[in-house]
Amino acid sequence: MLKENIINILLVEDEEFDVIRVKKTIEPFAERIVISDVVSDGNDAIELVKCKPSYYDLVIMDFNLSGGIMGEKLIQKIKEIEPSVQIIVITKMTINISDYNFAQRLMKAGAFWYCTKYPGDIEDFIYQPTDFILSVLNAYEKSKIEKAWIRSNQKLIKNVEDILYQKRIIGESSSIQNLKREISKYSQSDVSILISGSSGTGKELVAYNIHYNSDRKFENFVTINCGSLPPDLIESELFGYEKGSFTGADKRKPGLFEIAHNGTVFLDEITELPLSAQVKLLRVIQEGELEKIGRTDRVKVNLRIIAATNRNIEEEVKAKRFREDLYYRLNVIYIKVSDLKERKTDIPLLIDHFLTSYSQSMGRDKPLINSEALDILVNYPWPGNIRELKNVVQRMLFVDNSLIDEQSAQRALGTFFDVEKNKEDEFELLFKKNELQLTQMEKMIREKYFIYIRKNSSSDTDAAKKLGLAPSNYYRMAKELGLK
Repeated sequence: MLKENIINILLVEDEEFDVIRVKKTIEPFAERIVISDVVSDGNDAIELVKCKPSYYDLVIMDFNLSGGIMGEKLIQKIKEIEPSVQIIVITKMTINISDYNFAQRLMKAGAFWYCTKYPGDIEDFIYQPTDFILSVLNAYEKSKIEKAWIRSNQKLIKNVEDILYQKRIIGESSSIQNLKREISKYSQSDVSILISGSSGTGKELVAYNIHYNSDRKFENFVTINCGSLPPDLIESELFGYEKGSFTGADKRKPGLFEIAHNGTVFLDEITELPLSAQVKLLRVIQEGELEKIGRTDRVKVNLRIIAATNRNIEEEVKAKRFREDLYYRLNVIYIKVSDLKERKTDIPLLIDHFLTSYSQSMGRDKPLINSEALDILVNYPWPGNIRELKNVVQRMLFVDNSLIDEQSAQRALGTFFDVEKNKEDEFELLFKKNELQLTQMEKMIREKYFIYIRKNSSSDTDAAKKLGLAPSNYYRMAKELGLK
């Protein structure tokens, strides 16, 4: 007999006569059903369950005991300690097995089944032996299912905790503390949220924290960058299509909203969404249903919508580029994420966090940073915000030094030294120590230029146009540079 198939039982009974009858009832199945421990007191039973976590599959207990906790209170205590353990109650309180009120009280307390102590042959067995054994076997199967569910749930909880740790918001400034309070409060609701803030401030990070602290945390979190979707594919990507709905539709495609059913959709750069798609999004929010290409009836979805923008959405509404009714539907709760330059006290904490993280991933010792270099970084305006700060820290780590000084910080920022103090060529000054590889130099210049163009553009689409790129290519390249 495999060990995992053995049913371990804790018997709680204060009358020796009844202990013998229970043992005799299960005796024909002794290889499978084992009474591991016998106690006569409810308090002793609780201590055993505490001392042997996950050991017992089943507790068989007398309803009325002479000592300690008994009855429904004992059932509740055992289930609090070990939720997966199943409890069968044996009692001589009633001969009438159809006493529904008594049964309801037991089931509410957490019992699996109950029976009377008195069968046809009162001298030998508990209840009807066949029914009793079947109940023991059924209780064991239920215990296995609940143990598996608990293990699975614990893994899910651990995964969520890991995600929240990786996506934690670093900072102790008043604006960050307020942001954390807002996340804690608003994650408990299910209404739409609009997040605003400059590019790179961490709007997606806020959305992650809201989702994974909410009741939807075990469901999908789907991120959609509205500016990266090709105009002719927006509706099929968001809402999907049916097989045969148009030439080339050789199979059914679920849209991103359908994939996110019961979870959360994060719509980044919401103001980039065309007016035609805004109408359909409004229906999703208002009616909880979406229209698929090639399907006459609508698909029901249960979603939470979180949207974000780095533009002045009120101005977009006034200019008729964004629907007013959709704006009010999205802006039920408004969260503003501050620029990094407005919370300078958080910069040293962020630098330390990124230095630690990237040093570990690169398999090298974390370098020290002197006060002069830290002052330069703290007082830099950070047009790219936290996203730019992350890239600068990575760039500083390419220089294989144990100390980051002011020159290392300035090189990483791409700023020049005071040439009045040194008449050398500016380019030589910038790279005279620890020259960067060509690919690193190209990436630094391209990144700075992308940040500059985006800062002086009204939208991602506008920035892509200035750079001579398709919006999807702009988004891909920006993501490769760590700007998305």
